Amino acid sequence: MTINAYAAMEAGKALEPYQYDPGELAADEVEIAVDHCGICHSDLSMIDNEWGMSEYPLVGGHEVIGRIEKVGRDVNNLEVGQTVGLGWHSGYCGHCPSCDDGDQNLCASAQGTIIAHHGGFADKVRAQSKSVIPLPKGLDAKAAGPLFCGGITVFNPLVQFDIKPTDKVAVIGIGGLGHLALQFLNAWGCEVTAFSSSDSKAKEAKELGAHHIINSRSEQALEEAAGQFDFIISTVNVKLDWNAYINTLKPKGRLHFVGATLEPLDLSVFGLLMGQRSVSASPVGSPGTIAKMLDFAAQHNIAPQIETFKFDDINAALDHVREGKARYRVVLTR
Repeated sequence: MTINAYAAMEAGKALEPYQYDPGELAADEVEIAVDHCGICHSDLSMIDNEWGMSEYPLVGGHEVIGRIEKVGRDVNNLEVGQTVGLGWHSGYCGHCPSCDDGDQNLCASAQGTIIAHHGGFADKVRAQSKSVIPLPKGLDAKAAGPLFCGGITVFNPLVQFDIKPTDKVAVIGIGGLGHLALQFLNAWGCEVTAFSSSDSKAKEAKELGAHHIINSRSEQALEEAAGQFDFIISTVNVKLDWNAYINTLKPKGRLHFVGATLEPLDLSVFGLLMGQRSVSASPVGSPGTIAKMLDFAAQHNIAPQIETFKFDDINAALDHVREGKARYRVVLTR
């Protein structure tokens, strides 16, 4: 059989129509007919080889929503016709300590959906069935794709670090990740603050769930926020004055990174030590946490704000994301 896709043939180039033969369906795999696929900044990073791990031709796309068309002979958790989603991982080893503990997202041998594997910028995509999650009722399939990367990236820390409804939590950066973090945190019951450098996003941030807005360009505003927060989620991929944000944490507070900041962190140990504060980071979540996140989103009417492009307009869609124009996620549709 032939899968029709769009691929980057070399770093930084426009995507081109591309066909490939996926071979025989493995016993533990499913084949998904792709209906919608979100575009994440990580797709751009892989297309442009920013992380030094890209292999070409590269078929991006790891926020997939589609229907199961085929199942391998050993698959018993999914059925033909189900509407499902596929995120950053398309497979796990299934036998390492992380997999045994239900932390498959930390599996050292996990297969990335767009790392040495063809992703969802195509009419079909294949993945290990255990990495594919059925879409619960109540979620709009067209808008659900970004939940499988952006959504789980900001939801996972709430579970991992036992964030409480009484906590005061701040979000740095109101974009593709941050606009989802505000919604999840508000529904979680937290008192939510948005750090933003854009005055134009202040009104939107409050509509999305922020109770307070702090101008991150104002040194005075950051100083006045000293000792306020139990938890801060940074969703940005640029270098900031991290010590100023550490200062806004309560004793035992945590600054947590989910944005892929490439530059080293410049941190004063004393700011951490004197308040017994912590710095941490996390990737996407396990299949079990993704399923919980989807149920939580359905129960609380949480959804990404999306702009749609047709698959044939994929290069225009990628440019829209690359130029920072997306408000807040871009989704390819048929």
